[in-house]
Amino acid sequence: MSVSARAAACLLTAAIFTGLPAAAQVPGLPVYNQGVPRGIGLYGDVGFPNDDAGGGTAYGVTGRAGFGFVGVTAVVSTYNPDGPVDSHTSVGATGNLRLFGGPLVPLTVTLQAGAGYSKIDEAKDYSFPVGLGFGLTIPNPVLAIRPWLAPRLDIARTEVAGTGGAPDTYNTDTHFGLSGGVELNLLNGLGVHAAYDRVFGNGTHPSVFGIGAHYTFRVPGL
Repeated sequence: MSVSARAAACLLTAAIFTGLPAAAQVPGLPVYNQGVPRGIGLYGDVGFPNDDAGGGTAYGVTGRAGFGFVGVTAVVSTYNPDGPVDSHTSVGATGNLRLFGGPLVPLTVTLQAGAGYSKIDEAKDYSFPVGLGFGLTIPNPVLAIRPWLAPRLDIARTEVAGTGGAPDTYNTDTHFGLSGGVELNLLNGLGVHAAYDRVFGNGTHPSVFGIGAHYTFRVPGL
């Protein structure tokens, strides 16, 4: 690819991704904040962003682990947006702290802070969601139902490397985001989940609907 063609591709990428507030921690998937897990869980997700979020489809695998009041997650995803941009891989992680609730209290409040990273050509995108999650466990003999709602602040930063002697460009935005969903968990550790995520930007409202399945390994003492 010639220098001029590469510069044009970088400018197109920057125009697409700096013009939109990030719709999630990793592109194409909701930000999940349903509480600190009990044990170790493996989650598989499919995300469907709206046009303001880039369209297309995303797939992700997330590992979750809880240690008492503290939890961590790590996600790897691939996202193929609409348009000329090819699919790309993103990574992210969160730290979670349960502020209220426990095994015998159905309502939990969780503080979450996370970071996400993706790269397309010369454009690097960073996302830093920080917020609270409110979860409610509704038990019954065979199926636990857990609806949750999580408001947050999204800090998104895009860095585009200059080509042909042009300087690097940087763009940082902060927006309000809101995600919510429900988990359905069987006693054997299997479950399904769904979530909706929306970011309230300046004239645009990127959103993502995600569905998936998971399995949780119960660890004694956690």
